[in-house]
Amino acid sequence: MIIVPVKEGESVEKALKKFKKKFEKTGVVRELRDRQKFTKPSVRRREVVKKAIYKEQLQRAEE
Repeated sequence: MIIVPVKEGESVEKALKKFKKKFEKTGVVRELRDRQKFTKPSVRRREVVKKAIYKEQLQRAEE
């Protein structure tokens, strides 16, 4: 359970913003989306490799 301490005189909007940030960091929504469909392990590995290649190309382009 996420607990957001609210200080005296703090606005509700600010507390809500803190809650949203903490909730985003937990990764609950991302995990729910991943569980909605099954992805084969080989496809998952292929995506990781493609992402790594893309990042490496970006780094080389900077140099």
